Amino acid sequence: MASGNGSNFEALVEAGARQLLPAQVVSLVVNNPGCGASQRAERLGIGVTCLNHRSFASRDSLDGALVDHFQAVGVDLVVMAGWMRIVTSRLIRAYPERLVNIHPSLLPSFRGVDAIGQALAAGVRLSGCTAHLVSEEVDAGRILAQAAVPVVPGDNHATLARRIQAQEHRILPLAVGLAAERLGLLHSQP
Repeated sequence: MASGNGSNFEALVEAGARQLLPAQVVSLVVNNPGCGASQRAERLGIGVTCLNHRSFASRDSLDGALVDHFQAVGVDLVVMAGWMRIVTSRLIRAYPERLVNIHPSLLPSFRGVDAIGQALAAGVRLSGCTAHLVSEEVDAGRILAQAAVPVVPGDNHATLARRIQAQEHRILPLAVGLAAERLGLLHSQP
């Protein structure tokens, strides 16, 4: 699931192709028509579905459509890789312990929107990113992996975001693999 540029989505696809992630990305769902993630999916040969959140009466109805889509394509694990929407219990209940999110802070610090801006405003010297399981409380699920990124003098939102995103690309495939392993989804090759 992605809303924007899709670089974390592409990192997952590449990790699978290089056999660094023992999984296959089978579908991408975006909520913004024509977003960068859609273009990446087309270039990478991954099916993309747009479920424009503006076309749904509620978050719950959007999440119902997400569940229907994921069940139709037979996914085992769902990854929110830059999905800029808060999900409801409907999606969380459909994929308990199977819904992974990447967040640009060292949780539990700086939950929610604009975590990078929050970190800069707080004057922290260390930021980073967290891959975690999704729970009903925003950015509060069980942590799977984290990476620290120093905040250096002169950093602004863009410079810090670039360094954090590089670490997101590294830890998200690792976290997806850990989640799949915990759930017994990985099968050894004969």
